Amino acid sequence: MRATGRLKFFISGTSNFIVFRRPPDEDWVKSQRKSTTEDKIVQGAVAEVLNAVYEADFVGFSHGFRPGRSPHSALAALDKALMTQRVNFVLDVDIRTFFDSVDHGWLMRMLAHRIADSRVLRLIKRWLAAGVLESGQWRAVEAGTPQGSGISPILANVFLHYVVDLWVHQWRRRRAAGQVIVCRYADDMVLGCEFETDGKQLLADLKDRLAQFGLSLHGGKTRLIEFGRFAACNRAAAGQRRPETFDFLGFTHYGGRTRKNKFMVKRKTQAKRLVRKLKAIRDEMQRRMHAPVREQHRWLRQVLIGHYQYFGVIFNYRSLRVFKDCVVRQWRKTLGKRSQKGRMNWVTFRQLLNAFPPGTGDPSGMAAMIDPPRVLSEEPTAVTPHGGFCGGESQQWLS
Repeated sequence: MRATGRLKFFISGTSNFIVFRRPPDEDWVKSQRKSTTEDKIVQGAVAEVLNAVYEADFVGFSHGFRPGRSPHSALAALDKALMTQRVNFVLDVDIRTFFDSVDHGWLMRMLAHRIADSRVLRLIKRWLAAGVLESGQWRAVEAGTPQGSGISPILANVFLHYVVDLWVHQWRRRRAAGQVIVCRYADDMVLGCEFETDGKQLLADLKDRLAQFGLSLHGGKTRLIEFGRFAACNRAAAGQRRPETFDFLGFTHYGGRTRKNKFMVKRKTQAKRLVRKLKAIRDEMQRRMHAPVREQHRWLRQVLIGHYQYFGVIFNYRSLRVFKDCVVRQWRKTLGKRSQKGRMNWVTFRQLLNAFPPGTGDPSGMAAMIDPPRVLSEEPTAVTPHGGFCGGESQQWLS
């Protein structure tokens, strides 16, 4: 059956959905649900429709899974906000198991607020209630979005748009004594406050707001820290250590100084991400141990270039160098286990590197990696919302 025919078949409501299957070796806390090919086609079509509808409603500080936006655009907006706005405290927010905690009832009410087509709503409701097939047994799912599916990102964005974005924008306009900046990518969010009292009150109110929709904050990862251009001086005057750091989108953000002794935000690869990535590469090298050297080299170049393209930002050269050196040493160690003649010495390995250099990616593309992306004009400091709120009854979600 062709894709167009299958699409009509699903929308008509006469098709039965296959439950999502969890892989046998799945040991994650979050359940990965695999969709059938037909489901993916329909989910992609519905996701495009929802993106077109909600793109005009989403606020400017929301960057996750939106056209023309990326993690780097979120990092650039946050970087500019921290260095140009009156930010003295940073609230690092982490929602506990968000994708597994989305309430289906609330989500369907939010979608029905903007989507009037009952066929689309019926499709989404059936995807949410499809369940998980684990160890040959079907298990119903009462909360959460099907991670790994094409419809999950837009559903998560819609849920957080009503639960967090509209609410926090109203909070800072009505209750904040000073300036408050916001930057969110999916369920990762950073808020900057001018006054500590605003940060503490915002944290308490945010906990109550999320509890209304069945969500909660991770106690060990959510914290309010002193961060900004005056943080180092204030902590030094109080006899405290240097300002704390916070993690956002795989980077550790810390305060630094320019050559003219002006404050600036610097970033480096998050240590946990680096270690986890190196362990995954080590395991994959063991699996590819007896593959031809040329194939291993081609795969390693792809890994390095992909890592550079994401983590290749200014002031992060040391972490990039450490990553490359660890990968090269692990490759030598793996090649030395291919035979029983002993470990490969460095002289032989350097000759191999001359023939198969790991490289650093395309030099012409390094400038695009290091230079931050252009911050969108409608939210140059991650403060001004993009577009406008939903009209009329949308204000009900703010209370």
